[in-house]
Amino acid sequence: MVAHQFILNGQPVTVETPADLPLLWVLRDVLGVTGPKYGCGVGVCGACTSHLDGEAFRPCIHPVGSTAGREVMTIEGLGAQGLHPVQQAWVTEDVAQCGFCQPGQIMAAVALLRKNSHPSDADIDAAMSENVCRCGTYVRIRAAIKRAALLLRSGAGVNGG
Repeated sequence: MVAHQFILNGQPVTVETPADLPLLWVLRDVLGVTGPKYGCGVGVCGACTSHLDGEAFRPCIHPVGSTAGREVMTIEGLGAQGLHPVQQAWVTEDVAQCGFCQPGQIMAAVALLRKNSHPSDADIDAAMSENVCRCGTYVRIRAAIKRAALLLRSGAGVNGG
């Protein structure tokens, strides 16, 4: 066991685990952060999507040992000070059906909008293509991303992001 220190949702944390333990297990089982979901464990479904130093990544395939001194943000950190515009848009567009994949979908959408404030349908589809929604809410996801882009461009509710 080795001590690993990183920033989680704005707070420093230290955990003692094997260096090769996937960060998802550290988040969920050691730190009690349950927003990122286990879907596949091999980085292809997107249910665990979170941010590492501001970029979308899959903690299910990222060992905790590589997070030293880095910033990890999960869905819990995104809305820590009120709903982020993407979360607001998700509610307005009534995106969630079962809701299992939605934390990962939202985190992927936030990463997209940080890079592209005016995404086209093709941009959205490409950015979200590796996040699977078993309920098939893709049309509502796209509508929510477009709504969130408008909210962000207008400066509405830009906290937490």
